[in-house]
Amino acid sequence: MKSHFLKRYPIILLLVVWSLGTGFAFSEELLWTQPSTELPDWVRHEVIYEVNVRQYSEAGTFAAVEADLDRIEELGVKTLWFMPIHPIGELNRKGELGSYYSIKDYRDVNPEFGTKADFKSLVDAAKARGMKVILDWVGNHTAWDHPRTATNPDFYMKDADGGFMPPPEFPDWSDVIQVDYDNPDVLDWHIEEMRYWITEFGIDGYRCDYATGIPTEFWDKLSAALLETKPDLFMLAEAEVADHQLTAFHASYGWPMMHAFDDVAQGKQPASYLDDVLNRMRLEFPHGADFLYVTSNHDENSWNGTVFQRLGGGVETFAVLTYIFDGIPLIYNGQEAGLDKRLEFFVHDPIDWREHHLFDVYRTMNNLKAGHSALATGAPSARIPSTMDESAYALLRNTDSGKVLFVGNLTAKDIEVSIGSGDIAGSWIDAFDGSPVELEATAEFELDSWEYRLLVQGE
Repeated sequence: MKSHFLKRYPIILLLVVWSLGTGFAFSEELLWTQPSTELPDWVRHEVIYEVNVRQYSEAGTFAAVEADLDRIEELGVKTLWFMPIHPIGELNRKGELGSYYSIKDYRDVNPEFGTKADFKSLVDAAKARGMKVILDWVGNHTAWDHPRTATNPDFYMKDADGGFMPPPEFPDWSDVIQVDYDNPDVLDWHIEEMRYWITEFGIDGYRCDYATGIPTEFWDKLSAALLETKPDLFMLAEAEVADHQLTAFHASYGWPMMHAFDDVAQGKQPASYLDDVLNRMRLEFPHGADFLYVTSNHDENSWNGTVFQRLGGGVETFAVLTYIFDGIPLIYNGQEAGLDKRLEFFVHDPIDWREHHLFDVYRTMNNLKAGHSALATGAPSARIPSTMDESAYALLRNTDSGKVLFVGNLTAKDIEVSIGSGDIAGSWIDAFDGSPVELEATAEFELDSWEYRLLVQGE
């Protein structure tokens, strides 16, 4: 039996041994033998652009975002995710303006941002440009002064004294109270609230905040109901819960990879560590599971540091890697302008919009993601062996219609590296300057610190 197991499941044994040495803990059940949900076709070439309305402009309004849609379209973005747009609770509010994630009314909009008509105008203007719109849904908790606290107090968990309480896992989230998912009526409540934005505003998907806090069975039922309303609705879980992608969600957050980027950039791990993390994710999640790859978002920027603080000279290189990995890339508004400050969370703190070379980098990558079959989510990918796997990372995305090859130096030191594969031999075009490149099956690269090459064949 032992030899049969080793022959059939060698990767599991190797990863278990590796996990013991690295401190990684596996999920209770590995789901890699089960199929995942099927990603809606329209998502496969998409890049998600996170919009923080409050900090997007001096005005901090829907109208200001709408006025900037031409620039966003030029950037090549086709999917907008809006952080919560709803009124913010006043009772136990944090800071001057409060947290977007303390929802007072699921069916209204924050008056600081404008009116429902203003938001509808923004959505319609985005759709006229061929864009999709995703809303942030905060289901785990509401504000203390949400109307349901008066009309349906049984929708909420209670503390030992019978009063409302913050989420048990996060008692410092003192501006919100925990919804009780043991109450079956809560499901119908959320389904109807979420359907409202689909039917009345044409919303194309939901990014579900702190999806970990809500039972998977609840998400399964809710997702099924919403997909009856809009079959190509995109459901994204802000979570790392593997069984979410058996039925409920189309994609999960690739948090492990974002943290791996940090560790590699800071010299705590070798470049090959990225493969270790990918292998673990592939085992834990169902076969074909999809992930959102990020270098920043609102939480990381505000609480843990800018990309320049966390990734140093590797900011551009790791940004490109979010497109090269098989997944869905995310841009947090301002990254294309070289956002180098932590945006305050509870007060108005506008982005400093400026010309920056990262705009051209993101535009090039967005256009490649949109138009090249090899960067479609789900297209095959393979690590190419190199003579310096501890420093260099080479990845090939390959379809019948074309190829994309990334070769990057993930360190602050200049390197000379050779890579080898029969699949790389031939004529290539540099994705950024359009110059022709000829490669043999064994190819040598001299790469300065953090330098990378991105080569394309075909469409």
